[in-house]
Order: sequence, then structure tokens, then C-alpha cells
Amino acid sequence: MEQTIQNQKKWSVGGGSWVTADVYGEPDAPGLVVVPGAMSDAHAWRHVATAVDAWPSVTVVNRRGRTPSGPLTDGYSLRTEVEDLGLILDECAGTQALFGWSYGGLIALLAANDSSLRQVIAYEPVIRPFGSHVLPDLKAAEEKADWEATAEIVNRRIAGLDAAQVETLRADRQGWADLQRLSRPAHAELAALNAAPPPHELARRADRADLIVGQCNHGTAPYGTSFDDVRQRVARATRTEVHVLPGQGHMAHLQAPAELGHLLNGLATAR
Repeated sequence: MEQTIQNQKKWSVGGGSWVTADVYGEPDAPGLVVVPGAMSDAHAWRHVATAVDAWPSVTVVNRRGRTPSGPLTDGYSLRTEVEDLGLILDECAGTQALFGWSYGGLIALLAANDSSLRQVIAYEPVIRPFGSHVLPDLKAAEEKADWEATAEIVNRRIAGLDAAQVETLRADRQGWADLQRLSRPAHAELAALNAAPPPHELARRADRADLIVGQCNHGTAPYGTSFDDVRQRVARATRTEVHVLPGQGHMAHLQAPAELGHLLNGLATAR
């Protein structure tokens, strides 16, 4: 049965910031916690969340830097994200599984070094070095508040879309406006990702780790090669399974949310 959103939770994370989450299903029942990555927010994951029914609840985190959550704040780092997530996991007692996408996948795997978890799942997690070649241009765009340039840099020079694909995105005025809004933390997040030394192990305290890669990115840069770097670090620490989502790339939550939800449901029964 498709889950529906029941309420929104909010946590103070210190430094004048806060984090919110959309909760689907039974709001007080332990379930799946979802961590979106860069250029994404909780709203973008609503179709995946409603397709997942193997857990009694699905809590989709709206990381700081995204409305209605609070600002990144000074001193923002990858560690900031891990500590935010740790607080949420402490509050969501009995979390059965943690799932992260892209940058959120790395955050989830790092959180599983700090917190004991039954299962952690990551879709194409990224790790340093990733996208470092565009940091100067992202910084320049941020200083000018040129979010159009930021959205184009991320989509063309990191995601690898060609000019025609970017123009297709731009033709959807509301969609492009959303991408510009979501691009505002992009420089800070990418800088934080590349400032943190890669850990020797990931998911050290998880009983099981499931890593997902889209078939279109398997073994290819930038997402597939970063995925392979992460896989080597996870395999040292815990029981690990790798899964390939047929016909998909990095944006499966937007392009194939039902298929991704189906895969997540299957992983719940596999544990």
C-alpha cells in the first residue's frame, strides 16, 4: 500500500540552524530514514517515499541549507552533516534502515561509523576527489549570487549533461527555478566533500550495507568510479552487497521513482 505523508518533524542542530524531515506512514513507528544529496531536497524524494511500503515509516530528511530547514552556518563541514544525522537517528528510536543518495549516501555511510545500524543503503555515494575541478567556478558564481551559472556548472561539468540536455532542463521554467534554488549550497557542500580526508572504512557499525549503482553509470566517471572508491572502503568494514538498477543513471529518484522504491522494498526483505 502506498504511504502518504503524515507530518513534518523539526530538530534544532545548534548554531542557530535546524533540520526538518517529512514523515510518511506511521510517524512514531521505526522505519527507513532517507538522506538526499546535493541539488535535492525532501520534496524531490516524495515519489520514492510513497512507493516504499516495506517499512512502517519513511522519514525523508531535509538537510540544512534547504527550506524549510535552516542555514548551513559558519564552520559547515561534512562532519556537520554527520552530526545532524546522528541527532536525527537518536530521535528516531529504533530506525531499521538508513538510505542515502549521492552526497547523502556518503553522509549515511559515515553515520554508520558512529551509530550501530541494522542496515545502511547508499545509491551512488560520492567521495573525495569528486567535482573538485569546478570549485573555483562555483565559488565565483556563489559570490555573485549567480544561481543560473551554479545550476549549469553542476549539470554540465559534474553531471556531464550536454548543452542540449541543459537547454531541455532550462525550458522547464519551474524546474529550472527549482534547480537554481537547490544549487545555492552547492559550493559549500562540494568544498566540504573535498576537504574531508577519505576514511579507511565506511559503515563500520552497520550489520549490512547495500550499495546501489545505476546501470548507465556502472564503471564510468564520475559517479561510477566514485562508487567503486566507496565500495572498497565499505567492504572492509561490514557485510556488503552491490545492486545495479537497470536502465538508470544518477537521477533515478526523479526518472524512475517506482523502480527505485521497488528495489528498496526488496532490500528490506533481504535483511
